[in-house]
Amino acid sequence: MEVIKIVSIGLIGLVIIVLLKQYKPEYALYASLITGILIIVLILDRLSGIIQLIQSISNKANVNNQFIAILLKITGIAFLSEFAITICKDSGEAAIANKIEIATKIIIISMSIPIISSLLEIILKILP
Repeated sequence: MEVIKIVSIGLIGLVIIVLLKQYKPEYALYASLITGILIIVLILDRLSGIIQLIQSISNKANVNNQFIAILLKITGIAFLSEFAITICKDSGEAAIANKIEIATKIIIISMSIPIISSLLEIILKILP
């Protein structure tokens, strides 16, 4: 039933945004932000369940918890940046959206360096 709530909030937000663009275009961005935030709040419970499942599986598989934390942070950065990029593009600010996209890609690459170096060390140990 969460899907119905999410779709309903999205459609109601869409109608409000379309109406605001006709009469008060400066408020349409705020309506879009509020709609997006409401939808994110609705899925936070599911997200925490997914995180707990990933941590449980990683503990059973003896995976380094630091790597799991990095992967979860990278995933969070990707989601947040996509949200911000979409808002910027909807506002007609494609240049800012592109800068956010480049910056977050650089951040993700820099955060993934410990995982990449660990994988390279494992590969070097396997190779003669």
